[in-house]
Amino acid sequence: MNPKCNDFQVLVIDDSPVSRKLVELPLAQKQYKMIFAKTGEEAIRLFEEHRPDLVIMDWVMPDLSGEELCRRIRSSPQDAYSYIIVLTGSTDKDCLVEALEAGADDHLTKPFHRGELLARVAVGMRTIELHRQLRMKTKLMERLALTDALTGLPNRHAIETWAAGQLSGAARHKFSCWVVVADLDHFKQVNDTFGHDAGDAVLQKVSKILKANTRASDLCGRLGGEEFLMVLTYAAKDEALAVIERIRRELDKTAFTFGGCTIRVTASFGLAGFEGHQKPSIFSKLQALADEALYAAKRAGRNRVELAAAATL
Repeated sequence: MNPKCNDFQVLVIDDSPVSRKLVELPLAQKQYKMIFAKTGEEAIRLFEEHRPDLVIMDWVMPDLSGEELCRRIRSSPQDAYSYIIVLTGSTDKDCLVEALEAGADDHLTKPFHRGELLARVAVGMRTIELHRQLRMKTKLMERLALTDALTGLPNRHAIETWAAGQLSGAARHKFSCWVVVADLDHFKQVNDTFGHDAGDAVLQKVSKILKANTRASDLCGRLGGEEFLMVLTYAAKDEALAVIERIRRELDKTAFTFGGCTIRVTASFGLAGFEGHQKPSIFSKLQALADEALYAAKRAGRNRVELAAAATL
């Protein structure tokens, strides 16, 4: 971990031009990016606008107490952590405790040594970098928890949670919503004939076709095995059927290749849902209807799209 100083922005808060300059000069030599505030209220405004990584603030300001300023900075909604260093001319331990309890991370007594200022800022920089890495790892873990590892599509939990939310929105705002369950036909034969690596490659390519045919307002995910689920919104019944039929034809004509072998795969689709003027259903019931339609497509010879007999409940 070796972050550069110019990757960090520092908010310097002090009503004294001399004190601001004493902070600015050493930080400028290290190429920190800086913004300056002369009052507490100006500091709050700049903090909310820029969300700096580090705050170096005088504990005694003309308009706000150091405690109030520190607490207001900490209470401001923010995604990333800001490291706060308090400057004070007091050596009173009660003052230090008050600053730390208000949300400060460190303190420096005036007059301060240039090297000590840079060292304490460097500690803050390392702390901020650790927070950044933790945020990145947390976001990655959240994404992985909702993503199918093989295909990169949303997994069952993600797609079903999103679908339930969309159905709830459709009920309130009266827009159409369709649940589509897709299953690759005779996929076990692909694994048995060409191997599971080939089967995985086919699933990945099928996923790309599904995703390429999904609008920004729609979502597709993998339920597991060779089964996928799509949720289409703001589409009339005929439009939804046309989208799925287009996907079915594309899969039918696509020659999947793996290890020099050509693999043909088709899919069956079951669709259930409602249009905006109709009474919506809960997701589990629509998914059950889509499953029934899928089984009907299988019984009718596979490689086809079937609409649920009762598209709404």
